[in-house]
Amino acid sequence: MSRGSKSGQANVFATAMALAGLSLAQSRGPADQPAPRADRNSRIAHEALLEKKKKGRVDVYFQGDSITRRWGAADYPELLANWNRNFFGWNAADFGWGADRIENILWRLDHGELDGVNPKVIVLLAGTNNVGNREPEEGIETRAADIARGIEAILQRMRQKAPDATILLMAIFPRNDNMAVMPVIDRANELLAKLAGERVRFLNINGKLADEHGKLFEGMMNPDKLHPALKGYQVWADALKPIFLELLGPPASQDFAPPPTSDPGARK
Repeated sequence: MSRGSKSGQANVFATAMALAGLSLAQSRGPADQPAPRADRNSRIAHEALLEKKKKGRVDVYFQGDSITRRWGAADYPELLANWNRNFFGWNAADFGWGADRIENILWRLDHGELDGVNPKVIVLLAGTNNVGNREPEEGIETRAADIARGIEAILQRMRQKAPDATILLMAIFPRNDNMAVMPVIDRANELLAKLAGERVRFLNINGKLADEHGKLFEGMMNPDKLHPALKGYQVWADALKPIFLELLGPPASQDFAPPPTSDPGARK
């Protein structure tokens, strides 16, 4: 089998796993209660991220789910090249993990992934896996409030573990795999905006990804209508870079961030 075929199979596997996680949003516990992932692949990935933080300097710490992970991952070389073009010299490192819900990220933070890192800037994008791809049985307001409580818990952990960092809290991106969940995303983002305060900035780029009804602009997302394509990631980068310039100054000519990791399941 060719290297390209293996890479393609790995990406298909990663997408299938991510979508499987997304479809289970209706059956989990509260977002503000830490919960580990039970699968072996996620446990291996967690250990890899614990090692990653020791292997370089991290001034910009990205945290989130598969949307975040893919951008700086070795198993998505085209996206990684875009990451490097945009962030080289700012010592940016990606600690996202695919299919994670808010409570899973909270667990990872409670189990060392930010300890001792001391970044200057943290970028957080999380919550789409808690939104899910079906209308919530408990109602829009209840689901959105649960998401906001979970994100608030993550912010609390981040402030405790990196008190000097400026946190850039991203609005949950629009998704069109089921337009019926857009009201949940919109309401959740309204609540997330209220979490901005000292050392926490809320950044909403959704108006550049989709129209006022949440319908994605052409080319912003992959065919799954959930994960950004290169064009969507560049929109995100264009929003982040002026803030990095403000907080960190111009990017240096060298970069000392840890090397990118990949999905352990994609190494086969």
